[in-house]
Amino acid sequence: MNDSPAARAEIRVLVVDDSAFMRTALARMIASEAGFEVVATASSGAEALERIPSLDPDVVTLDVQMPGLDGLATLRSIMQKFPRPVIMVSAVTEKDAHITFSALSAGAFDYVPKQLSRSSLDIAHIRSDLIAKIRAAAQARHQCAAIGIRKPPQSVGFKAADAPSLVAPTVVAIGVSTGGPKALQDILPRFPRDLPVPILIVQHMPAGFTGPFAQRLDALCALSVREATPHELIQPATVYIAPAGLHMRVDGRLSDGRPMISLDPEPEDSLHIPSVDVCMKSVAAFFGNRACGVILTGMGSDGAEGMKAIYLAGGLTIGQDESTCTVYGMPRVCAELGILARIVPLNEIPTQILQATRRRKPA
Repeated sequence: MNDSPAARAEIRVLVVDDSAFMRTALARMIASEAGFEVVATASSGAEALERIPSLDPDVVTLDVQMPGLDGLATLRSIMQKFPRPVIMVSAVTEKDAHITFSALSAGAFDYVPKQLSRSSLDIAHIRSDLIAKIRAAAQARHQCAAIGIRKPPQSVGFKAADAPSLVAPTVVAIGVSTGGPKALQDILPRFPRDLPVPILIVQHMPAGFTGPFAQRLDALCALSVREATPHELIQPATVYIAPAGLHMRVDGRLSDGRPMISLDPEPEDSLHIPSVDVCMKSVAAFFGNRACGVILTGMGSDGAEGMKAIYLAGGLTIGQDESTCTVYGMPRVCAELGILARIVPLNEIPTQILQATRRRKPA
């Protein structure tokens, strides 16, 4: 094998799954993409751990449910002994969803759901998602290797002393994608149970995952966290997770002008359903300068239009900084548009929100 830099420019992937069908299907899917190479497959966690040191794959795809050393235990060993991006391949069941979130907490880069049917594993539709996440994972690894260590986080934007001149937000809207489950698990438990505002969250997530994810967050937080339901009034100290497959908006037409959750699949041609842009635009329209928009780690540009709407309405806009993002995509677009009042490390975001809601002048 040629180990020259040019030869190793490909994204090298190890596929780990106990199912021979899945190993073959995933390997063919990955190898068919230009610039991707499947260096090997492994049928168990133990075999994967044996092969990683010599193969040195850029990315590992790892089944969640495997006999013997399961996906979670294998992941923990990889992160301890041979740290690198790992993408979990998970069935869409409540049990698998909970295991997947544990894997994300343990250091997995991301996950891709596989659909189960009575007669076969329908996985062809996951190709674009899988390829995009493998590419993002490899890029993240190469960027970290290029700089040796991550740059220290730096806060930019207006100073805390300037904040009292602004209107106090009465709602927080958060948009997030790749790296989001871990990021949200890090920041939401930092909020007190008497938070004076509600939090609306759009996390790009497939059907079957948002409910278990809301349950997991609720168990970790002092705030009440739940998957949003139609026509419920938005309450302070409550976190609403947009259900997969439905856009979440704020609407006051059926509730005497009070902010209410509205859920529907339109527009169906959105790249993401739910969409951060759809949610944040409705927040900007309803709350105006009393809105706070937060954009976190994720691929792509969803949220840029919504954050711009909040910014133009006079609301507070906060972006996660590059050094703490799993993927600096969504926040980067907002930063380049010049619509972020604050760019801060992930762990500073709760403080920024709390300072804004408690120290800024009321409308």
